[in-house]
Amino acid sequence: MTGTTPRVIVIPPKPELARSRTVQRQLRVAAYCRVSTDDEEQLTSYEAQQTYYTDKIMTNPQWTMAGIFADEGITGTSAAKRPEFLRMIRKCRQKKIDLVLVKSISRFARNTVDCLNYIRVLRALGIAVIFEKENINTLESDSEMLITMMGAFAQAESESMSANIVWGKRQAMREGKANVQYQHLYAYELDESGNPRIIPEQAAVVRQIYDRFIAGHSVRMIKKTLEQQGVPTAKGGDVWSESVIRSILKNEKYCGDVLMQKTYTQDCISKKQIRNVGQLPMYLMRDHHEGIISRDRFNQAQAEFARRNAGRAPTRKLAPTGRSCYSAKYALTERLVCGECGTLYRRCVWVKRGQKFAVWRCASRIDYGTKYCHDSPTLREASLQAAILAAINSVMSQREALVGQIEESMRMELIPFPSGTVSLSDIDRQLEELDGEFQALFAESKDGGFMQHAEEFKRISDDMAALKEQKASLLERQNSDSAANGRIKSALDILSTGSGAFTEWSETLVRQLVDTVKVLSADRIRVCLRGGIEIEQTLGEGELQ
Repeated sequence: MTGTTPRVIVIPPKPELARSRTVQRQLRVAAYCRVSTDDEEQLTSYEAQQTYYTDKIMTNPQWTMAGIFADEGITGTSAAKRPEFLRMIRKCRQKKIDLVLVKSISRFARNTVDCLNYIRVLRALGIAVIFEKENINTLESDSEMLITMMGAFAQAESESMSANIVWGKRQAMREGKANVQYQHLYAYELDESGNPRIIPEQAAVVRQIYDRFIAGHSVRMIKKTLEQQGVPTAKGGDVWSESVIRSILKNEKYCGDVLMQKTYTQDCISKKQIRNVGQLPMYLMRDHHEGIISRDRFNQAQAEFARRNAGRAPTRKLAPTGRSCYSAKYALTERLVCGECGTLYRRCVWVKRGQKFAVWRCASRIDYGTKYCHDSPTLREASLQAAILAAINSVMSQREALVGQIEESMRMELIPFPSGTVSLSDIDRQLEELDGEFQALFAESKDGGFMQHAEEFKRISDDMAALKEQKASLLERQNSDSAANGRIKSALDILSTGSGAFTEWSETLVRQLVDTVKVLSADRIRVCLRGGIEIEQTLGEGELQ
């Protein structure tokens, strides 16, 4: 066996069989098309693209249809917002597509990074993308450099278009052209002429929300109240969202104003919305439409938001006041103060001999023992509430003699404008004069004399900037004054309309009348009413040492 020559059988080739298999294996070709807007003309273009690619694929005997994927009126800068494009990529990964036809790189993606990433993914799968306008096949070696350049041009074109659109919108804001979506604004609707109209039933709900919030109720409490009353939401549901109530309280449109550019888009690629906290100018249009609440009422709500947020902290121990957030359940939570360390008191429930009773203790004593606060007393809630009511009733019994004192405290609390300060109308008039001076100077300098008037241009620009800053300061101070005036007025109304002595504890009453309650000792407290009136009151029996 070892000495014999091995016998080899030669199997002849069969090229006709290989050719038949090649003919049978057609390429599964898909096409992707996209239009930039949903206008009627663009949709016609979209239909034309579909017809073109269907004819092109079906008339080629070596190709078979794998699908037409088309996105209508969708942005090309983000693949996440193009469902048909993502569906095509999924089919490619499932090995159901061999070739993709696209009219141009800008139709495939206007984001250079996305364009290259998806092309590389398809290339790794052995799938070619053919861009007809640029005559590029992505499986060729030199295609990536060309695609990078063309993709960058497409992205630059998109950025240029976005910049033009943004400029146009901001110019419209400067000219006072507001685009308010009243159909999505609770308590408003559009009439037959397209003008905004108030819905009376929903407007009453908006006023109720503002009244309860300013009275001290939390957003969660307002939500619970609306649901208990069976008040329907904007869509007719019976479950209210806290975010919706909060947006109603913070939306200036309910007082008839429109504030534009509260947010802005970071760039046309990510399309991330950024809150405008001073990066860009904002444009306020007063009395743009009929308001549901007064501007003073709206300012009171914003002042209440600021007051509640003032004591926020990541944790209760890090809070300087002993609380980490606003609490609306008990009025004394943010009013009862330790006379020794200045920390707020906290409500606790004790159990003694099988009976539960509420007490108030210094938050510093609860968290740190006697390390910072040594002698603060613990007070029973019943005796504390009785003493505070007694202090309020002592004021109610002599309300006529105290009216002058409360009005004087109101003038002391409101921040008056400094003497000699110009009014808002004076500032507006000066701005108009400076603008006219600027336009006249600009017309004289059209023939090349800009450099000669550079100092005058700078002076006018600096004067206008200073006036605008002064105007913003006056508006902010005016809003603050109206909010303080509203809070004191509500307290005066209660004092004026109340009849007789208060015999039952009311959280709403305490929020309206009482500013702070300082614990002086185990049997002595000082009640400070809104407006600056202070009453020292002795606690009855029942306090704990």
